[in-house]
Amino acid sequence: MLNQDIIREATRLTRSGQLVEATALLQRMLRGEKAPDPATPTTRRPALAAGREPPTIDAQANAETKRPRRAAQPAVDIAKNLDRLGLGGALRRVPPSMADIVPDCARFVEGVYANAAGSRAYRLFIPSGYHGQPIPLVIMLHGCTQSPEDFAAGTRMNFIAEEQTCLVAYPAQRAEANQAKCWNWFRPADQQRGRGEPSLIAGITRQIVRDHSVDPERVYIAGLSAGAAAAAVMGSTYGDLYAAIGIHSGLACGAASDLPSALMAMKQGGGPEAAPSDGPPVPTIVFHGDRDTTVHSKNGDRIIRQSIGRSRTKAKVHRGRVPGGHAYTRTVHTDAAGHGILEHWEIHGAGHAWSGGSPAGSYTDPDGPDATREMLRFFLEHSLQRRRN
Repeated sequence: MLNQDIIREATRLTRSGQLVEATALLQRMLRGEKAPDPATPTTRRPALAAGREPPTIDAQANAETKRPRRAAQPAVDIAKNLDRLGLGGALRRVPPSMADIVPDCARFVEGVYANAAGSRAYRLFIPSGYHGQPIPLVIMLHGCTQSPEDFAAGTRMNFIAEEQTCLVAYPAQRAEANQAKCWNWFRPADQQRGRGEPSLIAGITRQIVRDHSVDPERVYIAGLSAGAAAAAVMGSTYGDLYAAIGIHSGLACGAASDLPSALMAMKQGGGPEAAPSDGPPVPTIVFHGDRDTTVHSKNGDRIIRQSIGRSRTKAKVHRGRVPGGHAYTRTVHTDAAGHGILEHWEIHGAGHAWSGGSPAGSYTDPDGPDATREMLRFFLEHSLQRRRN
């Protein structure tokens, strides 16, 4: 089968509810293996019943998942799929201790937000230096199989935010929405303002702004993997709410619209290019390992191209190495006034993990440059007011 025929067959399988077969077919194609003849008899799975939640893709583990169902044959075991791909460790990790999550004297409180699209719980870090004065807010979107606590421990964002006196919120994806707890970045209904998961994430943000003393000019959003792709969606759909975005090992908004296109974008960095924006870019900082085999590093380049749009920027390249760790290439794009508005950190030799993170959390690489510190530094250089001027 030619690649185009394989994609058509995978799309047909997806529409008929055969997500396991579609995923396997695309993975064989991406590995360069010969796909079976579509005329070969196969065991067919019944199409999804009307009103049923569709299967979802695990962007971090690159595995198809399905809601549990009562049937003669057992449902797909997501844990086994993750193990097969070498990414199942997060499912069995011992939860991090509070000492790995929250600095002394700070707080990590629970909250929940609901609207017509559903509800999501979240954890909110409140630094010890907060006494009612307006301070910045950072929204952190975890990757697949992660939790707010795991993500906070791995990134150590709360410890850096304690130094800078920032609030940090961690929305939690529900297993009912995605069995592997991935944000559904690839579904058209979850790529639009005022709908689906974007409306829930924006709602959490606004609820915190309303309930605490937040500087509305300095609200930011970041994520890892599926969370990074969701952060890119938020930057594209709620650019009036977030002053800057951070994307670690993620994909551009609109890179995919279904399972086959998601797998293609993840593995090859492909997908349709979004229409260039007429306005100024939303300040964006991107981190990506050049040996990431889950989300191809070409996706980082695409995010930068999409962010620049029709704007004119000048690029300056910096190269360095973490002592005893990874080398990196940092490209800074500046606007006509000389302000840095886009940064792209390509981390040489790094895989699909948070650069400079702590082993207390999952999917971290302590040998990389400190993505958390650099991301927060970049955020605090930007505000909505500065973008308007």
